[in-house]
Amino acid sequence: MKKKEIKPPRFAQRFLSWYCRPDLLEDLQGDLNEYFDRYVKTKGAGRARLIYVLDVLKFLRPYTIRKPEIVNLLIHWIMIGSYIKTSARSIVRHKMFSFINIAGLAVSMSVGLIVIAFISGLFSYDQFHEKKDRIYRVTTTNQAMNLASTSVLVGKKIRENVPGVEDLTLIRRGFGGDVVADGKSLPVGGLWADESFLKVFTFPLLYGDPATALKEPYSLVLTEKTAKRLFGTTDAIGKSVVYETVDYMVTGVMKDIPKHSHLQFEALASFSTVEILQPDTDGGFLSWGSIYMNFVYVVLPPNTGTRDLQAGLNAISVAENKHTPNSDITFSLQPVTDIVAGKSLVNQIGPSVNRIALWVLSALASIIILSACFNYTNLSIARSLRRSREVGIRKVMGAFRSHVLGQFITESVIIALLALTFSFILFLLLRPQFLSLHSYLNNLTSLEVSPRIVLCFVALALTVGVIAGIAPAFFFSRINAIRVLKDTSSLQLFRHVSIRKALIVVQYVFSLVFITTTTIGYRQYRSFITFDLGFSTHNIVNINLQGNKSDLLKKELSEMKEVDGIAQSMIVMSLGNIYGGQMKYKKMDDSSSVWSNYIDEHYLPLHGHRILAGRNFLPGSEHTDEHEAIVNEKTLPLLGIEPNEPGKAIGEEIVMNGKKLTIVGVVKDFHYETVEDPIEPVVLRYFTNPSYGYVNVKLSSDNWPETFASLESMWQKIDRVHPLDARFYDDQIAQAYSAFSMMIKVIGFLAFLAVCISSLGLFGMVVFTTETRIREISIRKVMGASEQGLVYLLGRGFLTLLTIATFIALPATYLLFEKVILAGFAYRQPIGWGELFAGALTVTIIAFVMIGSQTLRVARSNPADVLRNE
Repeated sequence: MKKKEIKPPRFAQRFLSWYCRPDLLEDLQGDLNEYFDRYVKTKGAGRARLIYVLDVLKFLRPYTIRKPEIVNLLIHWIMIGSYIKTSARSIVRHKMFSFINIAGLAVSMSVGLIVIAFISGLFSYDQFHEKKDRIYRVTTTNQAMNLASTSVLVGKKIRENVPGVEDLTLIRRGFGGDVVADGKSLPVGGLWADESFLKVFTFPLLYGDPATALKEPYSLVLTEKTAKRLFGTTDAIGKSVVYETVDYMVTGVMKDIPKHSHLQFEALASFSTVEILQPDTDGGFLSWGSIYMNFVYVVLPPNTGTRDLQAGLNAISVAENKHTPNSDITFSLQPVTDIVAGKSLVNQIGPSVNRIALWVLSALASIIILSACFNYTNLSIARSLRRSREVGIRKVMGAFRSHVLGQFITESVIIALLALTFSFILFLLLRPQFLSLHSYLNNLTSLEVSPRIVLCFVALALTVGVIAGIAPAFFFSRINAIRVLKDTSSLQLFRHVSIRKALIVVQYVFSLVFITTTTIGYRQYRSFITFDLGFSTHNIVNINLQGNKSDLLKKELSEMKEVDGIAQSMIVMSLGNIYGGQMKYKKMDDSSSVWSNYIDEHYLPLHGHRILAGRNFLPGSEHTDEHEAIVNEKTLPLLGIEPNEPGKAIGEEIVMNGKKLTIVGVVKDFHYETVEDPIEPVVLRYFTNPSYGYVNVKLSSDNWPETFASLESMWQKIDRVHPLDARFYDDQIAQAYSAFSMMIKVIGFLAFLAVCISSLGLFGMVVFTTETRIREISIRKVMGASEQGLVYLLGRGFLTLLTIATFIALPATYLLFEKVILAGFAYRQPIGWGELFAGALTVTIIAFVMIGSQTLRVARSNPADVLRNE
C-alpha cells in the first residue's frame, strides 16, 4: 500500500501566499517546504506542522509584505498623471513637431470619421424589425447571375414542403402610378404584398388590423404621409381609391417608413389582387422562370439555423429544374440585416452597397491614416538625439521599460485626441460635400452623429495614437541610460535611418498612386461622356411621357419655334437601360439574345443614325402593320450574312419573342449600352404605344433658361399632376457614369490629402535635418562650398527617395488599370506617359519647393553666428 504523502498545513500556505511579495514567494515557499520535509523525518509530522506555522508567522515582516492593490493602483494613476504632464510639456515645447503631427492626424482622421459614420449608417438598416435576427431573403442564382429577386413558386413550395418555417411573405414589384382619390389624381409608388407581410416585418399600423389588412383582394395599406396627401387625414379606413380603373379599399394606415429600411414604399396592395388580375397561365408570373419581379422573405423560429431550410431549397430546386427544360435555378439565403451592406446582387429592391466597396473604402481611409502615423514615427525617431537624454534620466531615476513605453504611447494618444477635436470639425465641414458627390449617397445615409458613433470616433483616435506611438515607444525604451548620459553620440540612430527612409518611400508611393489614379480615371471618364456613340445626342432633350398621350405633347411641341425635330422611343439608349428578348432565324438551331427598342419613323433621322441598306419605318399614316424591324450590323452574323453585305438582310424574316418580323433596314452599329460594354445585336421595332416611353426633342436656342420655361409652361397644359421630367441627352450620359465620376472625386480628394500629409512629414524631416546639420553646413561654407552645392547636398537624399517611390508607384498604377480596373471595358483610351508622369511631376515640384526653401535658408545663414561658440 502506498504511503500517504505528508504536506504542510494548507491554511499556512494560503496565508503565506496572501501576504508575501510575489518576487519573494517562490524562494521562501521552497525553503520552508524543504525544512518541513526534514522536520517530518527527524521530529515527526505534528511538530513539523507546528514549526511550519511558526516560520510562516516569523517571516511576516515589512520587507516581505506585498503592497496593497490600492497602493499599486495609486502608483499607477500617479504615473499616468506624470505621463500626461510630461507629454503636455513636450507638445508645447516642440510646437512645430506637434503642429505637423496634429494637422496630419486631424486631416487623415476626418476621412476615417466619414467612413465610420457611413458604414455605421449602412449597418443600421433594418435593425428596427423585432424579428431581424430571424428574417432571411431567398436569393436566386440563374446561369451565373445572382439575383435578389426570386420565383413566387419557390415561396409557395416552402410553405407546402419545408417544415420548421415560422412565417413567410411574398412581395412583388409593379404597384404604382396615378391613383385617383377624392376626385384628384396623385402619383403613388408601392408594392404588392401578401397578408403575412405585417407579421414578418415591424411596420406598425395606426389604423387597421395587421392580421387581415392585406388578406382580401383589392385591399390597400397606406403610409401615414400618403394617407394625408390623398385624403387630408390619417384616418382613411374604408375610403376607396382608383388605380388603373380598379377600385381599392383602404384597410390600413401605417406609420411612415423609417429611413433605414431597405423596403421603401408609399402603399401596399394585397398580393391576392395580382393573382386575380394576372391569372396563372403558361409563362405567367407564378411560373418557375418568373424570377425578376418577386421577393420572398422567410422567418425562422428562435434559435434555429438555416441548414434545414437551405436543404429544403436545394430539394425544391432539383425537383423543379427537372420539369423545366434548360433550367438551372438555385437558391440561397441572405439575412435581412445584410441586404444593404451585403454582396452584389442584380435586381435589388431598395438601396444596396457592395461589401467589397466598403472594404476598399476602409482600406483607402486606412492608408491615409497610416500615412499620418508614418509622419509621427519618422519625426519621433529623428528627434531621438534630443530626447535620449530625457529617457536616460528617467531610467536612472528608477523608471522601468514599461514606464518609458507608457510615456511615449501616452504622448502619441494625447496628440491623437487633440487631432480628433480638429478632425471632428473637418468632418462636419466635409459631410455635406461627401453627401453631394452623388444623389444616391444622400438618399442612402445622412452621416448622423450618435453616441455610439462618438464612441467609435474616440476608439479610432486611441487606436491611431497607439499605432503612431508604438514604434517610437519601443525605440526609446531600449535606450541604455548610462551610455547615453555619458555620451549621446553612443546612441545608434543611423541603424534606424533605413526604416525612416522606407516609411517616406511608402508615403510617397501612396500619394503617387492616388494622383496617377485620379489623372487616368478622369481622362477615361471624359472619354466615356464624349465617346462617339454612333449617333448624335447634341441638343436633344428626352421628355418622359409619364402616362400622357404623346400626340398631345407632340402637337404642343411642334408649335415651339425652338423645336427642330420630334421623335418617340420606348427607352433612352446608351445609358445602361436595357430591354431585350430572344430572336430566332430559320437558319439558327437555337434562339439568340438580342437587345431591342421601340422607335417611330422620326427617331433615326433625328439622332443621325446611318442606314446602310433598306429603308426607315414608314410614316404612321402609311404604316399598315407592326411586323417590321430594323437591325444593326452586329445582327447580320446571326443571320449568316457577312457584315459587308447588309443588303442581303432586307426581306428576311426573324421571330422576336414569338412574333414574326420582316427586316426592312440595316443601320450602322451604335452603342446601345454604356461604352464599357461591347456593341451587341440590336433589333429596332416600330413604336405604337401612344402614352409610354419618351418623346425625343431636337432643340435650337440661344436662351436655354427661357426655352425650358416654355417647356414647363407647355407641360402644365397637358399634365398638372406630374412635374416635367425633361433632361438633355448629354446630361443623361454624364449621369450614367456618375458612379465612375464619384469614384474619381473620392480618390482625387484622397490624393490631395495624401500629398498634404506626406508634404507635412517631408517638411518636418527637412527642417529637422537642416537644423541638426547646421554646423556641418557652416564649416562647408567656410571651406568654400556654394549655396547651390549645399542645397544639392541636403536635398539629394530626399529626391532619391522620391525617385524610388516614382519607380514603384507608376508601374504599379499602370498594371492596376490595365489588368484590373479597365480590363472589362470594351472601349477605353490607352494610358499615356503624360498621365503617368503628371502626378510624379506634381509631387516632385512640391517636394523640391519644400526642400529648396528650407535648405537655402540654412545655406544662406552666417557661419560666424553658428561657429563662434564652438
